[in-house]
Amino acid sequence: MSTVEKTFEITNGLIPGLRMHYCPGCTHGIVHRLIGEVLVEMDILDNTVGICPVGCAVFAYDYFNCDMLQASHGRAPAVATGVKRSRPDNFVFTYQGDGDLASIGMAEIVHAAARGENFTTIFINNGVYGMTGGQMAPTTLVGQKATTCPMGRDVSTAGYPIKVSEMLATLDAPAFVTRQSIHNVKSINDTKKAIRRGFEIQKQQRGFSFIEVLTTCPTWWGMTPVESMKWLATGIQDNFPVGTLVDRVDE
Repeated sequence: MSTVEKTFEITNGLIPGLRMHYCPGCTHGIVHRLIGEVLVEMDILDNTVGICPVGCAVFAYDYFNCDMLQASHGRAPAVATGVKRSRPDNFVFTYQGDGDLASIGMAEIVHAAARGENFTTIFINNGVYGMTGGQMAPTTLVGQKATTCPMGRDVSTAGYPIKVSEMLATLDAPAFVTRQSIHNVKSINDTKKAIRRGFEIQKQQRGFSFIEVLTTCPTWWGMTPVESMKWLATGIQDNFPVGTLVDRVDE
């Protein structure tokens, strides 16, 4: 009995011909493209499994031209752990937003990082719950308005935004923790380099890598796409500084 080996069409890592569902000015598509390009350039597209949970990127499995699984809200790191441990030769990544990862999924990401699981997490931080109506997220800035804090985030009742990268950087196990942005060409190129490094670390079996990417949400920020890019480069990065916090691969 003959078998036919499945080989994905080599494109930029995304399924060709599909129109994305994201709002005008949303930058999920940019990060999708960067991940897809890295998978193609490293020649690992056929051997990669992506995990997407609930959020604006819930339909990411429609776009990436590799095997994809959907996880329950916040549980992508747990699913990725199971996939990577059962299929250690596969490249595994999670693609998660701030509402998903930093709220309902906080326990999963912290413990996966603490165990040093050998997969890569792409963390999309736009400071708001995008899919469910623009509510305040764990990363919403102080004073930033959302549908559940129309007067702006008040620290006396909601506390301060959680800086997930800084928190994970305090753990001993993560091999690579970085925060990048996509507000201009240089930052996009830097983000791509960080994503590639995350997958290269996984290839070397050096453990957990975490790439936070600061992105926009013009719809719930109440801005035009151009205005949102300007605020991403200033107001957002004033509170979430860009840079690498942990790189233990050479240690």
